[in-house]
This record gives sequence, structure tokens and C-alpha cells, in this order.
Amino acid sequence: MELALLAPLVPLASAGLALMNSGLSRSRSAAHAMLAPLCVTAVAVLVYCVCGFRLQETVPLPVTGELEWLQMFCVALAAIIPLGGGGERWRLGAACASTAILAGLTYPLFAHWAWSGGWLARMGFRDAGGSSTIQAVGGLTALAMARLLGPRRGKYDSEGVPAAFPGHSAVLVLFGCFLTWVGWIGLNLAGSLLFALDMDKNIPAIPINTTLSAAAGLLAAAALTRARFGRPDASLCANGWTSGLVASSAACAWMAPAAAISVGAVAGLLVTLCVELLDVRLHIDDPAGSVSVHAAGGTWGVVAVAIFGPAKWSAQLAGIGALLIVILPMTFALNWLLNRFYPQRIRPDGEPEGLDLFELGAGAYPEFVIRRDDFRPR
Repeated sequence: MELALLAPLVPLASAGLALMNSGLSRSRSAAHAMLAPLCVTAVAVLVYCVCGFRLQETVPLPVTGELEWLQMFCVALAAIIPLGGGGERWRLGAACASTAILAGLTYPLFAHWAWSGGWLARMGFRDAGGSSTIQAVGGLTALAMARLLGPRRGKYDSEGVPAAFPGHSAVLVLFGCFLTWVGWIGLNLAGSLLFALDMDKNIPAIPINTTLSAAAGLLAAAALTRARFGRPDASLCANGWTSGLVASSAACAWMAPAAAISVGAVAGLLVTLCVELLDVRLHIDDPAGSVSVHAAGGTWGVVAVAIFGPAKWSAQLAGIGALLIVILPMTFALNWLLNRFYPQRIRPDGEPEGLDLFELGAGAYPEFVIRRDDFRPR
């Protein structure tokens, strides 16, 4: 009965991420950034229900019906994460095709290992709410796609110095944070009931830990950006909030509230530093910070279970190794192969005018005057 009430909250996390992706993109691609999550959600749930769930549940859990319902929402959430890394240059049809790979193979494969009696589960790997299975898998897919697609036009000059491409709506980004908060509480509660079978049943601690971790992540990001830039950065604060949620998921069923604050604070600092590392040093263009929030934050969440929870270091490190050594190369290779037959990046002549006009035929804000650099005729 609890799952029937909690699982429907998870799509609010998807809605929050979609709003954040849209707000962090430029106005020329805002509508596309909202339509794409709906499309990949549709593909993800269909592919997962047809074949992904069967791959994952080679050794079914006792509550198969409830599990399939929750996992349908979880795979949809994982499918939305890569859209942030490929923002403003990833074709809609190609994103849907890539989602079929995630929902039909990479997500259920790792979920089987970690959650459904696979080798990681037998080692003692613990992840109550999906820091690895949902967040890190989605974040590493975002990394693969950002690398495969390449940076947006004009992002880096001839010397490799990045240009600032500010998002068009901080309001959408920050509103998305409120939706992710509610969605993550449902995700962590439902996931803990299914996958944290050895927890002490202290259910009220789970939403408390989730909230404290998000709060600490936001404040840590605000403090760091204030110290470095003289004022807090709204988008990095939002990413700090979401990274705190991401990191809380794995250990939410076991850690004490003080530990949740520590986990969130580290996540907020980590995401801020990772965004700069990827953008400035590694030249990986990730408009929404999906790699930093979900891959880095999710990995830290897995480690946190060994520090603050019941898991063994060997099991948690094996899970991280499986993500980096198997899932990431597999994801990149399959999408590289897909790109050979079905180019994933928008054509060069379509990028200056944006995905809204080029792929959808209409802008997100047709009655408003937009900046001149937001529209260039074909």
C-alpha cells in the first residue's frame, strides 16, 4: 500500500529535471528541452516494459508487480538525465533512439547486478534509492553523449577558452528544484521499502535525510560560489540542491541526520568543482551540469553508504568499478555505433537558430522579443 502512494511521486522528479534542463538552455531551444523529456519518457517506459524488465529480473524479487511499477518511473528518470548533457544540439529522434539503448540494455543490466540478485547484490552492494542505478547510469550516459556530440557551436574559442552561455530562465530552474524535492522523497521512500531490506524500518528518517542532504548541498554550493565569485550563483546553487538529493539516495535508509548533512555538503562542493573541471579543463560541454550532478553526485552517494551505512567498501567500490569499466564504455560504444547510422547531432545549419525552430518549427516564446543572438535566419 505504501508503494502505491509513494511511486506516483517519482515523476515529479522527472518534471523538475525537465524544467531545470529547459531553464539552463537558451531560449532558442527551450520548448525542445521540455518536449524531449516527454518523448524519451514514452520510449523508456515502453522499451523497459517490453524487454528491459525481463533482463533486469532474471532473479525476480517477491513483489514483482510493485517493482515493475516503480522501475518504470525510475528508468524514465534515468532517461531524462542525459538530455541535460546533450542540450541544444541533440536531435529529438536520436535522443529517443539512444533512450531505447538505455532502457533496454544498460539500465536493466546494472539494475540486475545491484538490485535484483546479481553479482553486486551478492557481494553486499547497497543502494536504497538509486544513486548508482538511476543517477550514475544516467549521468555517465550524459558524459558519453556530451563527448560524442561535441561542444555547442561557439562554446570554445581557438585557444580552448569557454564562452558563457547563460540559461534563459533561472525561475524555471529554481522551480524545478522544488519539484525534484517532492519527487526524491517518493523515490527514496519507495526504493528503501523495496531494496533496503535490512534497514531498521525507521521510515520517517528517510524524508528527513533526503531534505537535509539537499539543503546542505545548496548551502555548500552557495557558500563556495560566494567565496569564489563574490556572490552566490543561482544555477550552481540549484545543481548543489539536486546533487544533495542524488547523493542522499543510496544511504537514505541507514544514515543519521548528521551524516545526511555531511553527505549533502560534500555533494554541493563536489558538483561546483566538477562543473568547472569539465567545462574549463576537459572541454566537455554539459549545459545542465548533468554529469557533475548525477554521475559525480551519484558516485559519492555510493561511497557514502560504506562510510555511514552498512555496506562493505569492497562491494561499493566494485559497483563504482562496474559503472566506469563496463557501463560507461558500453554506453559510449553503442551510441557511437548508433551515430554511424543515425547522426545524433543537429545539422550545422540548424544550430544557430536553435532546436525549437529547426526541429519543431516554432519557438517557445513567439510573442516575446528575444535577444538577437538567440535567432539567426537560416
